[in-house]
Amino acid sequence: MIAIIDYDAGNIRSVEKALNFLGQEVIVTRKKEQILGADKVILPGVGSFGDAMDKIRQYGLEKVIRQVAENGTPFLGICLGLQLLFESSEESPGVQGLGILKGRILKIPETEGLKIPHMGWNTLKLQGNGRLFRGLPEDPYVYFVHSYYLQAAEEEIVTAVTDYGIRIHASVEKNNVFACQFHPEKSSSTGLAILKNFVEL
Repeated sequence: MIAIIDYDAGNIRSVEKALNFLGQEVIVTRKKEQILGADKVILPGVGSFGDAMDKIRQYGLEKVIRQVAENGTPFLGICLGLQLLFESSEESPGVQGLGILKGRILKIPETEGLKIPHMGWNTLKLQGNGRLFRGLPEDPYVYFVHSYYLQAAEEEIVTAVTDYGIRIHASVEKNNVFACQFHPEKSSSTGLAILKNFVEL
């Protein structure tokens, strides 16, 4: 059973549909017992960092998410779900993130010819043996929608980068915690392969 954490953020249903397509049993929930009892847990999300952290705290999910990470359960953050795992974001000054991983979320700088938000397909440069990318071709193409990007404090956890006027840490992996800034559920067969790698961990 895979638990998708429901904290009123967008994009939950498309993640659920992609996992159903892969034949997985999925529950969308904010119940502590269901999240802690799941084989794997996903934190998706589209929206603002501050609003999302408010909802996570309002629903009493902060401690639950930390417990999942500490228990060794495979955990995947997607898009905003990646950003929330880190310490802070320029989008919401003064708001503390989950701080499960070390690093900051920064605004993509205004660069001539590049639109913000960054919406569209970009190539990933794989940085070693990230388990989410097992069996994928070199330089896979995935779909992004974001105005803020990750600068991880620990370079060794970065498993993929992309360029959009600046070098973006696009995916990370540390022990049982995985996260990607792009949307695997919107990234066609490549994204499904990434999700399949996660469910097969």
